[in-house]
Amino acid sequence: MSECIFCSIASGDIKADIVYEDQNVIAFNDIDKKAPVHIVIIPKQHIPTILDIKKDSNIINDILHAVQKIAENQGISASGFRLVNNCNEHGGQTVFHLHFHLLGGRNMTWPPG
Repeated sequence: MSECIFCSIASGDIKADIVYEDQNVIAFNDIDKKAPVHIVIIPKQHIPTILDIKKDSNIINDILHAVQKIAENQGISASGFRLVNNCNEHGGQTVFHLHFHLLGGRNMTWPPG
């Protein structure tokens, strides 16, 4: 998907500050940080939204495994973090490639906005 910025990051066409990568998932520091730790986690395969995940896919397990590794590596697993997925326009999704924001390093307030 040549027009998708996250596909371009996953393929290496656009450089990003990569903090984690495995066969199916890549994660990088967000360029517009909302917390001391703000990492975007994406599947390498283009999936537009969380609603587009196929029933037999293991991608959520792969992403959650990445979250565990990243939180530990960033030193936020014990203190806590927030994991966010925005779905479609009213959910706040602006890049239509499945992604999660991992935020930590400070106390998260509620409601988020």
